[in-house]
Amino acid sequence: MIKSMTGYGAAEKNGIKVEVRSLNHKFIEIYAKMPSQLNAYDLEIRKLVKTRFQRGKFDLSVAFTSGRAPQVRVNKELARNIHSAFSELKNEMSIPGEINIDFFTNFRELLSSEDQSVDETDLFGALEEALDSLAAMRDKEGGSLYAELSSLLDEVEKMRSSVSEFAAEMVKECCEKLKNRIAELAPQVEESRLAQEAAVIAQKADITEELARLGSHIGQFRGLLGSEEPVGRRLDFILQEMNREANTISSKADDLRIINIAIGMKAAIEKIREQVQNIQ
Repeated sequence: MIKSMTGYGAAEKNGIKVEVRSLNHKFIEIYAKMPSQLNAYDLEIRKLVKTRFQRGKFDLSVAFTSGRAPQVRVNKELARNIHSAFSELKNEMSIPGEINIDFFTNFRELLSSEDQSVDETDLFGALEEALDSLAAMRDKEGGSLYAELSSLLDEVEKMRSSVSEFAAEMVKECCEKLKNRIAELAPQVEESRLAQEAAVIAQKADITEELARLGSHIGQFRGLLGSEEPVGRRLDFILQEMNREANTISSKADDLRIINIAIGMKAAIEKIREQVQNIQ
């Protein structure tokens, strides 16, 4: 069944938390944010995401929880030397003010941190679980999209059937109007000539082929909805063709009922197109 491109997943293992959000996108884009000590795993992380998903914009973040925060150390010896030097300078030059804790914030070299070792098993284990959760949500959203799209397709199919019923009447009415009009203007027109003109008008007004192609497109669309493969782009292309047939039906029709139905058909196809943008 179709899969949505919208979803969220998160997981944590031994102080390593991974969060992944995805939105619709024509291709696949991955934005990763993680502590600098994990930069060496960036390419492998992206590769794993690409093996699981084919389309979507992914915002992925990796962070250490409080239990894995790096240890911060203060260079106390350096702090004493700085304090002693500035105290001596203060006294010699009679500089006003106090040397307090805020004073030491100007010296970043007083602080150092020790990066903790990272277990790849924890990192990629958390990533796999987060991606599993994301995939499950995308599958669930895909189920909702399937139901909605199927309902909209039913509407289009009903409208196509209604147009098909009116189409035969429309051709007959066009020919009858032509016959009456010619009879008024030129009573002496030969029957053969009248038949030729009627045939031309009937051909121009005939929308049988458009209705057949539209029916075929609807069938193809339904078939792809049940596919496990990424079908978003193919569905979008089919919708372009469906809209083309609806436009042609509207332009060829000489029947207000058919024109109004075609307008409703195009509106339903546009609703479908909006939803298809979220399909992988």
